[in-house]
Amino acid sequence: MYQGFHLKPLAALALSSLLVGCSAATGDSSDAAPTHIAVDQAGMALEHWAPGNAARAESWHLFATEGGLPANRLAADADGISLLDASGERLAQHPGNFTTLDVRHQNNQLLIATTEAASQQPNLLQTDAGSLVVQRQLVLPSSDYRIENLCLYQDESQNLHLFIVGEEGMGDQWLVGSVNGLLGSAAHVRSLRLPPKSEHCAVDDQQHLLYVSEESVGIWAYGAHPEAELSRQPVDMVAPFGGLQDMVAGLAVIPGGLLALDPDARQLHSYQLSDDGWNSLAPIALQGVIEPERLTARVQDGQAQLLMVDGDDGRFYQSVIDSPLAARPAETPVPVLLPSVQTDPIPSVGDAADDPAIWLHPSNPGASRVLGTDKRNGLAVYDLDGKQLQYLSVGRLNNVDVRGGFQLGEQRVDLAVASNRDHNSLHLFAIDPEQGELRDLGQIATPLQEIYGLCMGQGPNGTLYAIPNDKDGRFLQYRLDGRSGEISGELVREFAVASQPEGCVMDDQRQRLFVGEEGAAVWALDAGEDASTEMTRVIGVDAPIKADIEGLALYQHPEHPYLVISSQGNDSYVVLDAEPPFALRGSFRLGLNSQLGIDGVSETDGLEVTSANLGGQWSQGMLVVQDGRKRMPETNQNYKYVPWQDIAAALQLD
Repeated sequence: MYQGFHLKPLAALALSSLLVGCSAATGDSSDAAPTHIAVDQAGMALEHWAPGNAARAESWHLFATEGGLPANRLAADADGISLLDASGERLAQHPGNFTTLDVRHQNNQLLIATTEAASQQPNLLQTDAGSLVVQRQLVLPSSDYRIENLCLYQDESQNLHLFIVGEEGMGDQWLVGSVNGLLGSAAHVRSLRLPPKSEHCAVDDQQHLLYVSEESVGIWAYGAHPEAELSRQPVDMVAPFGGLQDMVAGLAVIPGGLLALDPDARQLHSYQLSDDGWNSLAPIALQGVIEPERLTARVQDGQAQLLMVDGDDGRFYQSVIDSPLAARPAETPVPVLLPSVQTDPIPSVGDAADDPAIWLHPSNPGASRVLGTDKRNGLAVYDLDGKQLQYLSVGRLNNVDVRGGFQLGEQRVDLAVASNRDHNSLHLFAIDPEQGELRDLGQIATPLQEIYGLCMGQGPNGTLYAIPNDKDGRFLQYRLDGRSGEISGELVREFAVASQPEGCVMDDQRQRLFVGEEGAAVWALDAGEDASTEMTRVIGVDAPIKADIEGLALYQHPEHPYLVISSQGNDSYVVLDAEPPFALRGSFRLGLNSQLGIDGVSETDGLEVTSANLGGQWSQGMLVVQDGRKRMPETNQNYKYVPWQDIAAALQLD
């Protein structure tokens, strides 16, 4: 689960007294000023609002305005898109035949999402906020399903996404904009599997939630972030399983919660999110309407203005909630960095990519290689541009590590060792010093029953070690020897943690070994084969780390080494000093790079880092991480590269 942005609980919220501001607007702007009348939650009288134009439009949207813009609502119909003020006067129009509508107002521009009725093509319009003059247009491909609704969403990096809700449970998420406005072309992020009778949608940008109503069933919440898993949680259900009478006729997000129209009960429902899920507050009876539908709302200056239509006679009604649900206090932001390179997808489908390693070319740093395990079938080799150069189908390799200067007969070779889950063995490969190609050297058997993680290390005298672990918590330390021309491994030390481990990394310079116990902590111990196995707790599963602890890697700054940890439970990466007292230096996430078309990163298993100058953007080194969900397009998992200089700048590292 993408915990950083997916179905997060809110602090408990309170709904205070409601006041409703009503306008008897009939086309005269002088009648637009709201008159506030106090009501209780038992009933709320609605006042008629009569737009002078677009009165028959089925798609309406209220939006928050900036800089005193007089218009605050849009309508879409067979005559086009109309911009209206609070009195109902049309100020501008964009011609066409459109259905569905959502809008964002920023930098004196409107970003409008709508559907061209005849072609069923979603249209994105970037227009002047006062005139609707189109400055940029983005037309998405025709959908192979009828579009029921559209919803815009802005992620934490101000990338703009479009959710398409279609018939028969079809749907899609597209990347359509960035902080600079609409993109030149849209990128498909992921396909959605929604309820078969989905109709209305609404998005909470702050909580990264997509709300979808299912006819005669209820309201569901999905993770809106592109890296969120496609799972859902119920907000409210139709009776007898919830408080809705039969169906939902409109959804609207306001700070702190969700509003929903229940037309059969003629009620407005309010929901707040707590640690235990969504709490339904006392519904408010809507007086004066027969079939309330098409709810839209905007929040500005501490008030939530509501607009709805009576499906019985087509008349419009509006109200203002003076004291809406309290917004959740802002969390301390975690820096979001952008991957600058991604590898070709791993050949195997499903959860296949797991752990990377970095091999440094001895004379040409730009020719260095990234090794990535395919835990279903083998090992891939990539260049620094992410292109796959080699693939070895040798079995289920889980973790891999690399060390140089291994004596193999009369040669000195660089060595890669991986944990082979097919045979519970160490699988060894020689790396060609010029081309970076791998050659299979065979396997060393271990007594482990479920070999899992692995790391390598080098002793002060140049001895190489391979250190695999088992899901039962055991670690074995093998001394590797190849002087005879054949590689052997001698078991020189054993130790264990209390529960399942995986990631580990050895600091060769300081002869310190770091091991990760997935659900508990990172531990440190002396790395020498004759050293004590007593462990020191480095950091536990608590803020900012959330289980599982996965990959561990060491950035070998000559004076200030750093330990990098994959915190899988909240899709982040934590950086510590790699020397006692192991001070926390910060954490970060990896988001979507809209400029390069690279998706963000989530569910990371293994990672690796180097401080070597590999040239260009890698002059201060690089971080390589496994990506558990490949988007844009959706395909097999892969690995992402991040310049270390971006991490150092974000966390203010030495």
